[in-house]
Amino acid sequence: MAAVSLCDVSCVFRSAGKSVHAVANVSLDVQGGEFFTLLGPSGSGKTTCLRMIGGFTLPSSGSIFIDGAEVSQHPPYLRPVNTVFQDYALFPHMSILDNVAYSLMVRGVDRSTRERRAMTLLEMVQLPEVAQRKPAQLSGGQRQRIALARALISEPKVLLLDEPLGALDLKLREQMQGELKSLQRKLGITFIFVTHDQHEALSMSDRIGVFNKGRLEQIATPADLYNRPATRFVAEFVGTANVLQSQHVPGSARNGAVMIRPEQIRLELGTPASEGTPARVLGVVRDVQFFGSFWRVSVQCPQAGEPLLVDVPVNTALRAPQSGDAAQLFWDDAAAHPIEDAAVRALPA
Repeated sequence: MAAVSLCDVSCVFRSAGKSVHAVANVSLDVQGGEFFTLLGPSGSGKTTCLRMIGGFTLPSSGSIFIDGAEVSQHPPYLRPVNTVFQDYALFPHMSILDNVAYSLMVRGVDRSTRERRAMTLLEMVQLPEVAQRKPAQLSGGQRQRIALARALISEPKVLLLDEPLGALDLKLREQMQGELKSLQRKLGITFIFVTHDQHEALSMSDRIGVFNKGRLEQIATPADLYNRPATRFVAEFVGTANVLQSQHVPGSARNGAVMIRPEQIRLELGTPASEGTPARVLGVVRDVQFFGSFWRVSVQCPQAGEPLLVDVPVNTALRAPQSGDAAQLFWDDAAAHPIEDAAVRALPA
């Protein structure tokens, strides 16, 4: 049995006499103990889906099941879930210990029991020493951990996380990604995580559902999503992609669009030699960006019909490419992955 199931769920908001479709006909299953991420740009429908699972927004149609029970019209407090929001929503006047224990206090659990369980959660998130502090005395990363502890103390079947790392700086965000995944594995609780950040999604998730214009375009593991995207949107949103029509790919036997990742293309500078394997396409370096471990090179390729991006490792013998250099591009047949190139139909406004 899936921990969470959405069956043909839609959400329509009505404002000033108009109907706005936020989510259309979404179906998905999240397995027990899975770290499942809803990924997409702003306005794609991912947060609305999370809010429907949590009970903060009711679906216009379709069914939502949590732990086998139909909960589509249930309020949040009747669902076995808890939510961690981006702003953490800690009570500023309460101590950290009381913040973590708050839901148990509301349920009438005696003080000694709730404080003991709160300290256990603080130890789990490695912050027992801050129990008597106030939220304002903590760093952003510490407040994020406290919000997690507070959400976990009621032992939910499913933990919903609405971009909880969005307010952190890059270094701390990367650190918290590892800690969050480690905590989820330790607890074995189902996590449903919302983000617009592809790197967060790829680094933490067991599976990812990619949203675009209110529709679910693809569900896959991070590796499959990156290496075998189903559509052009997924290819370009998850990582960097060169998307070409097959007629512009020399030697291609496929029809339609194909995707080639920049790191799967090999670049050689200079004009072709009279011997050796001929290049797939020839071009001229237009722009070079330095990313520490690699150069991202934009090559203008008349054969391809548009510039191609190539990632060149800096530890190769190749000198740094420069604008105006003649370039030869090589790739294996397997690097060109076929994708669906049709534009996603926009939802009615």
